[in-house]
Amino acid sequence: MTSTLDRRATLRQTRPATGVTVRPGQGARKLRNTVPPAGVASLQLSTKAAALVLRTARVSGPVFRDDAAAQTGLSISTVNRQVSALLKAGLIRERADLTPPGAVGRPRVPFEINTGEFLTVGIHIGYAVTSITTHDLQHRVVGAINIPTPQAATPDQVVTAIGHSARRFADRWSGKRLLWGGVAMGGRVYGKGVVDHPRLGWTGVRVGELIAQSLGLPVSVASHVEAMAAAELVVNPADSGHNFLYFYAREMAGIAFSVDGTVHTPAAGPPTIGHFPTGGTRLLDPDKTGRLEEAIGDSGVLRAAAAAGLEIDSLEGLRNAARTGNAVAHDILAERAEVLGRTVALISDIFNPDHVVLGGQAFTDYPEALPVVSKALRATSVITNRDVRVARSAITVQQKAAGAAALDAVYADPLEALSHTA
Repeated sequence: MTSTLDRRATLRQTRPATGVTVRPGQGARKLRNTVPPAGVASLQLSTKAAALVLRTARVSGPVFRDDAAAQTGLSISTVNRQVSALLKAGLIRERADLTPPGAVGRPRVPFEINTGEFLTVGIHIGYAVTSITTHDLQHRVVGAINIPTPQAATPDQVVTAIGHSARRFADRWSGKRLLWGGVAMGGRVYGKGVVDHPRLGWTGVRVGELIAQSLGLPVSVASHVEAMAAAELVVNPADSGHNFLYFYAREMAGIAFSVDGTVHTPAAGPPTIGHFPTGGTRLLDPDKTGRLEEAIGDSGVLRAAAAAGLEIDSLEGLRNAARTGNAVAHDILAERAEVLGRTVALISDIFNPDHVVLGGQAFTDYPEALPVVSKALRATSVITNRDVRVARSAITVQQKAAGAAALDAVYADPLEALSHTA
């Protein structure tokens, strides 16, 4: 993936940063008088030689150098140079124990990604809940916590509080080297990780810089639905030759579109679909707004439950009620699925992607309603054989999005990324 950073503002003088960088055997090292760089994650599968070799090690390792050359299209000499540099940096490791009997020379020693030394820190800032995770270089979640999104007088105070929580969580891994931080959240992301988030009432909030200062790490920031789509590419880069539409729904609804290994990130911000008309509803949207997010968002669904006379204060409670025979609870969740299916169909017909990926707990937490989504989609779309899949990340979609943002720069240009945390 490719990360866009403002290199001219990489190290700016400010008050001493409160974050830490951790290296094996060293514990926490205070950063002095610098703020690490912050930028916007571009969310592309990089074509840089080092990135191609690292991706091959991640996806296919342990892998021999000649096989890596065949998979990447690079010459064997280029692969040898990149392997040597990545070995020196510690991002990959050799597996001498897997060398074929009788083989001579290091080219017959396979290599793989090093998952033991490095971690990145991911943060997903949600409307009500913020997820903080650590990820290894395979994009696997090593540790995770959820905290209520802080309530504070100003957005800067909210972001700073989240950054401090992330720093304390990252401090638990004293034997690892922390490489990068990533933030995924709703709204528009631009500049050096500056965010406008109308739902939270944020305008021009310096999310990237504030998190970088708290963590003591470089930080990449991404719109969360775009980062979720990027996480799908990370999981299976073989899909990079296709285009797909990613449709997310939970408290908010959003879409992202990926073409040829690149998640499209419009300069004007991610597409807005929360206002889409829902059509007629029976139980959802008791205030009759006719808008998508008011109908299918978590809080909207709970309002519908209250209007229907159910004494339920959480989505988990509503799902449990539906599973234990409460017909009204099931009907509310089924109607949510129907509205989502119709909306997915209409948007898919506009983009006409090779695949449609459904992500977010509105789809994954009540799989009993997925047949309703499918039926509504087929009944609405003009394409009868549309390929529709549920996101591979399923219930960890927010964590995987944060991880995609955190690993963006490392996957894009690994040796350059390491230079910022040397």
